[in-house]
Amino acid sequence: MTIEELYKHLLTKYGKQNWWPLTGHFEPFEEVSIGAILTQNTSWKNVEKALYNLIKNKITSLEKILEIEDKKLAKVIKPAGFYNQKTKTLKNFAKAVVNKDKNNITRNFLLSIKGIGKETADTILLYGLNKPIFVIDAYTKRLFARIGIIESEKIEYDKLRNFIESNIEKDINLYKEFHALIVKHCKDFCKKKPDCDKCFLNLKCYNFNQNNFR
Repeated sequence: MTIEELYKHLLTKYGKQNWWPLTGHFEPFEEVSIGAILTQNTSWKNVEKALYNLIKNKITSLEKILEIEDKKLAKVIKPAGFYNQKTKTLKNFAKAVVNKDKNNITRNFLLSIKGIGKETADTILLYGLNKPIFVIDAYTKRLFARIGIIESEKIEYDKLRNFIESNIEKDINLYKEFHALIVKHCKDFCKKKPDCDKCFLNLKCYNFNQNNFR
């Protein structure tokens, strides 16, 4: 199965996911950025709780994040987990970008901020700044390896990102939808312990066929 075929199968099955789920209480770039940091090593449900707490406490901008004491911010975002670490990252991010022209925010600039890794940086670039850069996460590596598009989940981040970007149309909305669809499919079927028997892609899946038709 090609990357384009996988995208079409997922889109047909699930339809458009219309990420990023904005609350409307923040400036969009800032909400995506805050959400991308909060979602590190946790579920989106926990992020939503933390975002709600931020809204309730009227901490709805990077300026407000800079103003609030670290201890209070950590308490507010506690539902997202790793709250002390994420407090530091949010503060580092806010200091770096609050007065910066968004047109000058690059991948290398984001990666220079302590606490911002490749997945978080690319999420901010794609969903927050509408830059055509594909987001790689554990779901992407898992699905692509099991389907048989790549040999191993251990593939290096940028190697897989460049491979995907070279094999599908360079389209921002496609990138956004494809990433969201991959997450949806991996939560529904291609879990750590996959539900292969019920998966609509199983007959096209390398992993399923290797395990069932040898």
